[in-house]
Amino acid sequence: MHLFRLRLILALIASVTIVSVASTYFEVLAHRHVLRQELTRRSRWMGISLLPDLQKAVATGNNDTLSKAIDNARTNTGALGLAVFNSNGKLLACAGPADVLQSLPYQAVDHTLERDTEVSAFGHAGQREWLEETIPLHTGDKVDGVIAVVADATYIHKESMDLWQRSFWRIVALVLLIVFITLAMVRWFLLRPMVEMAEKLRRLRLWASHLNKPLEPGEARLELPAMEVPELSMFTPLAREVETMAESLIAARAAAAAEARLRDAGEHLWTAERLAVHMRDRFGSSRIFVVSNREPYVHVHQGRDIVCQVPPSGLVTAIEPVLRACDGVWVASGSGDADAETVDEFDRLRVPPDDPRYTLRRVWLSAEEESHYYDGFANEGLWPLCHIAHTRPIFRAADWECYQRVNARFAKVLLDEMEDCANPVVFVQDYHFALLPRLIKDVRPDARVAIFWHIPWPNPEAFGICPWQPQLLDGLLGADLIGFHIPLHCNNFLATVDRTFEARTDREHITVRRHGHISSIRSYPVSVAMDGMALPATRPLDPVVEKEARAAMRRDLLREFGVHAECLLLGVDRMDYTKGIEERLLAIEQLLESHPWQRERVTMVQIAAPTRSRIASYSDLRHRIEEIVTRINQRYQTAHWQPIVLIDHHCSHEVVGRWYRASDVCLVTSLHDGMNLVAKEFVAARDDEDGVLVLSKFAGAATELRDALVVNPYDISGVAEAVHRGLEMDREERRLRMRRMRRHLMEHNIYRWAARVLGDLRELRLEGGNAPYMRPDEALPLVDPERIDENLESRAEWS
Repeated sequence: MHLFRLRLILALIASVTIVSVASTYFEVLAHRHVLRQELTRRSRWMGISLLPDLQKAVATGNNDTLSKAIDNARTNTGALGLAVFNSNGKLLACAGPADVLQSLPYQAVDHTLERDTEVSAFGHAGQREWLEETIPLHTGDKVDGVIAVVADATYIHKESMDLWQRSFWRIVALVLLIVFITLAMVRWFLLRPMVEMAEKLRRLRLWASHLNKPLEPGEARLELPAMEVPELSMFTPLAREVETMAESLIAARAAAAAEARLRDAGEHLWTAERLAVHMRDRFGSSRIFVVSNREPYVHVHQGRDIVCQVPPSGLVTAIEPVLRACDGVWVASGSGDADAETVDEFDRLRVPPDDPRYTLRRVWLSAEEESHYYDGFANEGLWPLCHIAHTRPIFRAADWECYQRVNARFAKVLLDEMEDCANPVVFVQDYHFALLPRLIKDVRPDARVAIFWHIPWPNPEAFGICPWQPQLLDGLLGADLIGFHIPLHCNNFLATVDRTFEARTDREHITVRRHGHISSIRSYPVSVAMDGMALPATRPLDPVVEKEARAAMRRDLLREFGVHAECLLLGVDRMDYTKGIEERLLAIEQLLESHPWQRERVTMVQIAAPTRSRIASYSDLRHRIEEIVTRINQRYQTAHWQPIVLIDHHCSHEVVGRWYRASDVCLVTSLHDGMNLVAKEFVAARDDEDGVLVLSKFAGAATELRDALVVNPYDISGVAEAVHRGLEMDREERRLRMRRMRRHLMEHNIYRWAARVLGDLRELRLEGGNAPYMRPDEALPLVDPERIDENLESRAEWS
């Protein structure tokens, strides 16, 4: 009976699978046929539209004129290739990829010449597919030549594979549904017999184990359970099945681990799970230590309760899977008002709270140290120094002294954590800890040390403004690996080292050798996570439904401000002078002036979260922005519409995500930025594959997101026209651009960034010169040694 039910389930699964696969096969064929017909129609229309110009060019008899006309036609139409043949089938001129043009079958040209009609032929070479559409050229009634239009057909295969993928998951869902219903029916009708059988097997198992146990003196052998029991030989099949099941589970576990390793070795998309496997395989027993100014978990008081908050940070998203996999340590400054109440006597805390997998070590800084080290040297000195935003950096000796002291304190804490760890891996974050790599490497030459500089690195002349340039560079060159966002910043760093030290810089391998130690310089564009995001072109999108949903979301968001608008422009930034918010608002004013029909139609929402408010330049910036917003609104607003809405407070990640999805155009017009993740967050949020990104050429993201409308943020009129172009762009172009940007982000996400940085660090060869050495005359002593060993303030005093 049980065998019959099993066979019934297998038969149902097989039937549904066969029918679904067959249906999908014919669906794919039909879809492929429709796509080919559509491509043929477009190519034929393209060729016919080119006939007048090309006929004139052919009539001149000048090949240079013809070649120029073909190049212009290919550029204007976006065709993969164009070619013109004479009445004898001889090629006169062509434009396009050489491998495609050389692989074109000439039978289509011959048929067109013979039959005086259009001919379509699909072809391929390697991974590239194309459509060749041949159209006759006439002089009167005479066929005078042939135009061959070559269109890229690679996307047809990709869409067919996407359709197979969608159908696969539909089949899986159907199979699971059928199996679930069948098992539910079996369980419903066989529950009591199964429970009785389980009880019988339990008693038999106890009795069988007793049979194999040696008897103690005076102990009697147990009798069989008081129930009808099969002969002892019947245990043999059951034991064999249990043994087979155990072997299957062991094999399945090994297969799952092998599959994970194969995925790790392949070129598939990176996920948190793959990153964890990657780290375990690459680093083995080595422990990973991360140092940053901001902590991944903050504890704050809410009434009488202590609540754990996770600050929005791409760094946490990238690094946490690594630390989870390797039971690492994250060293950071404690910033929550309840942080001191949640750590142990060693200032440690196991995190995440719901599933502790790694250690958070908190370092306590006084308000004075925060003022000098963070507000002063880091953000009034290094921040404007590295961002070419025409804000004068301020360097104070007191700030520099505190910066050294804080770096030394973090170094001491990190060395304490690393004390019993062999071959540790240290990953330092950002410009707050430029001195830390040298401090660690001098004491622990066996450590692999990397630092990632999250902001731009300027040219040598600009960085030379810093009075303590040699000490900063010396600290950074203690690292085995120094990471920047883009190659330009790597080149600027190498040039700065050349100007400052007598060191051997290898431009070919991008390394610096100094005092026997080699530092590798690499570019690693940081990114965002795309977890749960739909792959491009994996589901049909109804334009009407999309537009209505976006309009409803836009109305809900703007209702709070009493504003109605047909189109929404969005800016999301910190209130920082490097973000170009003032120039952006002036560009919106220029848009309304140059294109008055956009008035009462378009509203700009600028989210500007306050930051570093203790610094005068930031508070002055806020006042200037508020004055610009007030002036523009007073000039253009009506009873139910205003051109600009300023949100000058922090918004949660969920709220910002809603603004991203509701907007038509997102403006990222930084005056200078290392990367600017807002641009990538906007693209990641647009799972509807719509929206336009206007992106500054001075943001690192512009080197990757090539389908954004790239602008010079200082060109107010240029930015205004780019916004106008984005508002008027047709849906197909918007979707094409957004799809390509999303595909890039999915393949280059935050997990891939972390894997590349740490993977490269693991592969580096630590050469000689790792032993501590005396620092040269040009670098002053970083910190008074007595200050390193002085007692830190108690946590109670800090709180």
